[in-house]
Amino acid sequence: MAWFKKERKPRTSQRERLEIPPDAWEKCDGCGHIDIREKFEKALNVCPECGRHRRISAEEYVELLTDPGSWRELYTNLRSVDPLRFEHYADRLVAARKKGGDGDAIFTGTARIDGLPYNLGVMNFAFMGGSMGSVVGEKIARLARRSGEKRVPLVLVSTSGGARMQEGVLSLMQMAKTSAAIAQLHRASIPYISILTDPTTGGVSASFAMQGDVILAEPGAVIGFAGQRVIKQTIGQDLPDGFQTAEFLLEHGQIDDVVPRASLRDTTARLLRHMQGHRPHVEQAELS
Repeated sequence: MAWFKKERKPRTSQRERLEIPPDAWEKCDGCGHIDIREKFEKALNVCPECGRHRRISAEEYVELLTDPGSWRELYTNLRSVDPLRFEHYADRLVAARKKGGDGDAIFTGTARIDGLPYNLGVMNFAFMGGSMGSVVGEKIARLARRSGEKRVPLVLVSTSGGARMQEGVLSLMQMAKTSAAIAQLHRASIPYISILTDPTTGGVSASFAMQGDVILAEPGAVIGFAGQRVIKQTIGQDLPDGFQTAEFLLEHGQIDDVVPRASLRDTTARLLRHMQGHRPHVEQAELS
């Protein structure tokens, strides 16, 4: 019966413990849902649980709204300067370029969406909070002028804290400058679509952002001119809940639609086709 006493050798486990690094997780600021960062990125940074739209970069909006390989950036030589010698502004510009790139607070260029040529401007919140200075106003004015000359639509994606205070009245003048450029498009019947993302405030919301032939907004985007505290102190009244959200503005007729990020590309392309009198994309595919 010696085999009953056979010595058993310890078996090594073949299973390896997989550890996920802490920075691979993302947490939704709205509902607290925690998931792998890759899943958030695949969902265009929209929470799969509550649908909260997290902010994405200007480069990601460009990729979302353009056909692959069709984007060509324009006016890259324009740079902000310090005309008023505002305290520490020159240093802040250096830091902003390291963080947000050399394109200032907006990327402007030409591209195609579902084969349709158009001009696109996307504000860059990473560059001093997307503040509108002289360069931003000049880029938008040039892009609008190009749309008029080429007779192609214009789409602007806004995300901004407002006018850039370090440039004083020169920054405020960009409100009138961009509004005048958009007015030229209206007179020439050139389509202009404005897309509002979180946040769109200050001088941007008081000028070109709210002057589109069609105004779209992402769900939950904060849109307004001044902050809630300032407004409450000015009018001396309590404000309704969520009065500066995209949904509130839609309900009160200030924007045309609230469009989830996953549908933003298709909605923009469909509107551009309709506004130019083209056949729907599906119908064209069936005819070809």
